[in-house]
Amino acid sequence: MTETNWAGNIAFGAGRLVAPSTIDDVQQLFAEASPGSVRPLGTRHSFSPIADTPGTLLSSSGFADANEIRISEDRASVSVPGGIRYGELARALEAEGLALANLASLPHISVAGAIATGTHGSGVANGSLATAVRAIEFVNGSGEIVTLRRGDPEFDGAVVSVGALGFTTRIELDIEPSYDIAQTVYRGLPLDALLESFDETVGLGYSVSLFTTWSDADTIDQLWLKRRVATDRPAPSEILGARPSTVAMHPLPDVDPVHCTEQFGAPGPWLDRLPHFQLEFTPSNGAELQSEYLVPRAVAADALREMHSLAPQIRELLLVNEIREIAADTLWLSGAFETDTVGIHFTWKPLQDAVDALLPRIEERLLPLGARPHWGKRFHADADTLAALYPRFDDFRALAAHHDPRGVLRNDFLRAKLAI
Repeated sequence: MTETNWAGNIAFGAGRLVAPSTIDDVQQLFAEASPGSVRPLGTRHSFSPIADTPGTLLSSSGFADANEIRISEDRASVSVPGGIRYGELARALEAEGLALANLASLPHISVAGAIATGTHGSGVANGSLATAVRAIEFVNGSGEIVTLRRGDPEFDGAVVSVGALGFTTRIELDIEPSYDIAQTVYRGLPLDALLESFDETVGLGYSVSLFTTWSDADTIDQLWLKRRVATDRPAPSEILGARPSTVAMHPLPDVDPVHCTEQFGAPGPWLDRLPHFQLEFTPSNGAELQSEYLVPRAVAADALREMHSLAPQIRELLLVNEIREIAADTLWLSGAFETDTVGIHFTWKPLQDAVDALLPRIEERLLPLGARPHWGKRFHADADTLAALYPRFDDFRALAAHHDPRGVLRNDFLRAKLAI
């Protein structure tokens, strides 16, 4: 079997790919599994070997039936199969006049996979996608069906789980009435001015994303401002000297923006503005790699100064840097655990050896500031280093041992990054 992730930089070593469609199927697979022989697989948008195994890849695609989306009677939550993609869920909710609080840049990722790795959108008051979880159902490594709800003792450890506890079958999420977003893109933001007023700038709207290539190390190339039309202030005529773009923009320079969500301040439904890319656009295999570090917001300016000092080395390998905000949460393995954070996200050219050689130099600058790597991206830090960054690290390891005592779900990634 030859299977790869979305970007093609990971060739899975699995002997087979299976897509169970019932809980009984999943339980039977776990009953037959030997230690280290099974890993859950989402929509393959991870760039690390987090899902790799020499045994069986357990695809969530069999748990992706849109007919299984169930809205609660009070219309405050929705229950979905774990493999459903955010784009499909968003359409179903909008048809009912409902919405999620936030979405990631791409709407094509699965709910279970995004939550398990701590994936996020942007906004100073917006938590990661995992913070919307009210309840989670999974089959653990012992084949038992486990349901945990917000407030249960194990819940905060089981949501961002990096696939170490079991196979997620169903998730219940917070929802709210639908709302409109207007998106305006600004160009040419002076870095010094941003660093002087970082919190004020990233707090200008419901969601703010900054993009830079470091080609001009003293300028942030673009600022994408997404406002909730009913509650946020009007888009300013300029931001620290940056003016609204008069042409549609793509986050990457010189790339056709035809598949990007609408700009120029035109209001539209949340699902058509919160992602950077349209729901109808299905990305092909991406000729890119990704890394991300979530830095405490209190030291975000210091972190950006460190990246500025490395700009000559970074820009040789970089396609674009994205800078986003994530509100603090209580999820044990979340990059925003008990800390408001800023994600410094690198989209790299597909030069894996060179990128992997540069990452330790970036981590030397960012990890002492408290930065935590995104579990699904490429990073260098090992378990000893990560343990100091996550106060509930050992608690999670104990939780994994409880739900997978035979180590059915263990792989090289979990051994290297979590020492389990």
